[in-house]
Amino acid sequence: MQIMERMTKGQMEAKISEAIIKFEKEFMGRGPMETDSFIIKDAIFIRLKGVLTPAEEQLAKTSDGAKLIKETRAKLLEGAESLLGKMIIDITGCKTKSMHSDICSNTGEKIIVFILDQNLESRFKG
Repeated sequence: MQIMERMTKGQMEAKISEAIIKFEKEFMGRGPMETDSFIIKDAIFIRLKGVLTPAEEQLAKTSDGAKLIKETRAKLLEGAESLLGKMIIDITGCKTKSMHSDICSNTGEKIIVFILDQNLESRFKG
């Protein structure tokens, strides 16, 4: 816990981004081209760019394909919710109350939002 307390907000956000990139590579089979994480009060907002595989990019050209990508990615992420929750606890010391996500098949961007059991951002103000 002492290490977490000495981390700056930017360092913790970078650590969250690194963990998400590792998760995406290991669990989803492909990492994003760019990832940014933001701690906002009791939430962590993560934006991933370039997450679609070449096959998904082709599939996204139709509305049925785009819908299938969204459904499949949502199911995969739901299956990993406890793993992701543990990752957040390990980095922040906070438990997650909920997780929300969406993917845009047009831009290849994905967002993940964790709602925490406490105001994490308040640790960094002083």
